[in-house]
Amino acid sequence: MIVPNSLPQAIEVWGDFACFSMPAAKAERFSYAAPTPSAVRGIFDSIYCKPQEFRWQVDRIEILKPIRYIALRRNETKEKASERAIQSWMKGTAEPEPIMADADASYWGTDQRGRTQRQTMALRDVRYRLTAHVVARHGFEDRVQGIESQFRRRASHGKCVWQPSFGCREMPAYFRLIEPGETLASPVPISMDLGWMLYDVFDLAADNHAPLLKKNGWKTVGPAISVFQATIHDGVLDVPPYHDKSVRRAIDKEVGHAS
Repeated sequence: MIVPNSLPQAIEVWGDFACFSMPAAKAERFSYAAPTPSAVRGIFDSIYCKPQEFRWQVDRIEILKPIRYIALRRNETKEKASERAIQSWMKGTAEPEPIMADADASYWGTDQRGRTQRQTMALRDVRYRLTAHVVARHGFEDRVQGIESQFRRRASHGKCVWQPSFGCREMPAYFRLIEPGETLASPVPISMDLGWMLYDVFDLAADNHAPLLKKNGWKTVGPAISVFQATIHDGVLDVPPYHDKSVRRAIDKEVGHAS
């Protein structure tokens, strides 16, 4: 639920590179012209998050520097560790198996492992002003002001749980808190229709971090893709609330949330 006295929190973020990959670009990476709400939520989460108590609702993305692309070639692994494998390693029921990026087919006996180079169309020299507010989970509605205070204290001192990034871990994002009454730079005068943009990869109405007890062990809520029609007006991308009709949400069969 949205608490009426939840206040918007704003930060300014910048970095050398960014890549907010379009879902359709599977093998080669091609970035949206602006951050996705999912990526922005991840930046706020990196500063302060308690998933069982609240989530961040992104409100606005303001573009403070011209949109410029750069072509890069990045090394990526061909495989990734599965959730089931990681859980087995943590329980000690299986031996950890590392992902050896530099081992080729002569080592593994297959070309499906190791690393490969992929083309990436990324953004360069980016700067944004991001605004979001706290949405409390059920039972934590009275904690909103304390959550906001904690966030502002951490952001004002440059503290974060993990280094925020612009879509890829090797593209770090640097941030600062925007204080009330501060003189703000104007967004770049650009308007464009971005079409269908990824909103998030989880059902934000569900507690995606709380495990569900099953007969075969602990299991987390699965992904639930959502999209929306994104349009930049004079350098500003307004993000509708997750429950707005303009957001197209997938059905999560296990939990029962639907669009």
